[in-house]
Amino acid sequence: MKKNDCIFIFCIIVFFLPFFLISEVYQWYIIFNQEHGMLMSALKFGILSTLGEIIGLRIGKGVYLERGFGVIPRVMVWALLGMGINMAFIIFSKGIPVFLQYLGMKNAVVVMTEALSWKKVLVAFSISVAMNTIFAPVFMTLHKITDIHISQTGGTVKGFFSRCINMGESFQNIDWQLQWSFIFKKTIPLFWVPAHTITFILPEQWRVLFAALLGVILGVLLSFKGKKKKQ
Repeated sequence: MKKNDCIFIFCIIVFFLPFFLISEVYQWYIIFNQEHGMLMSALKFGILSTLGEIIGLRIGKGVYLERGFGVIPRVMVWALLGMGINMAFIIFSKGIPVFLQYLGMKNAVVVMTEALSWKKVLVAFSISVAMNTIFAPVFMTLHKITDIHISQTGGTVKGFFSRCINMGESFQNIDWQLQWSFIFKKTIPLFWVPAHTITFILPEQWRVLFAALLGVILGVLLSFKGKKKKQ
């Protein structure tokens, strides 16, 4: 382990440790999360998902930062995407149980407020499948387009806002073979569907945080995929 790795791990521990050791900080988090859910979603994804990409960069290229990576633009994009994810969580977690009841599954709404059961797992799985087939592909494509834009504009905040995203050009620059054969066909059914099934079993106040942590895990997994592809 290199010196930079030790410094990085130390900074992460210092940042998150107060939430576990100081009850006042933890209570502040709970209250603020309940009262300002969208803002907290932006903060969680802005920090944690960008952190996942930084870790992925370290695994893939051996450095935590490189020219053009664009930490600040990535934080801004993830903050915006995080609010969209929170919105999707609310829509699908409330709507799919109602739809299941419409199809004839009694108490699908109520079961999500009860203790863990096979019926609750089934409803959570249904929510996850619906969200990951309807929302996730659009979200993932939009995220890839913003990545391309950040790279094309030098990774700076000024560059990011210097011109609008060229959607046509960005669509052409996406590696659709990778996007379809790995991102869509493998990560959605094998990672996101089971992971989000667990997410929707959790209490509502923990779902967005857990989803943001999943982003960190996926960033690490994708970095190994990229490293393997290069080799």
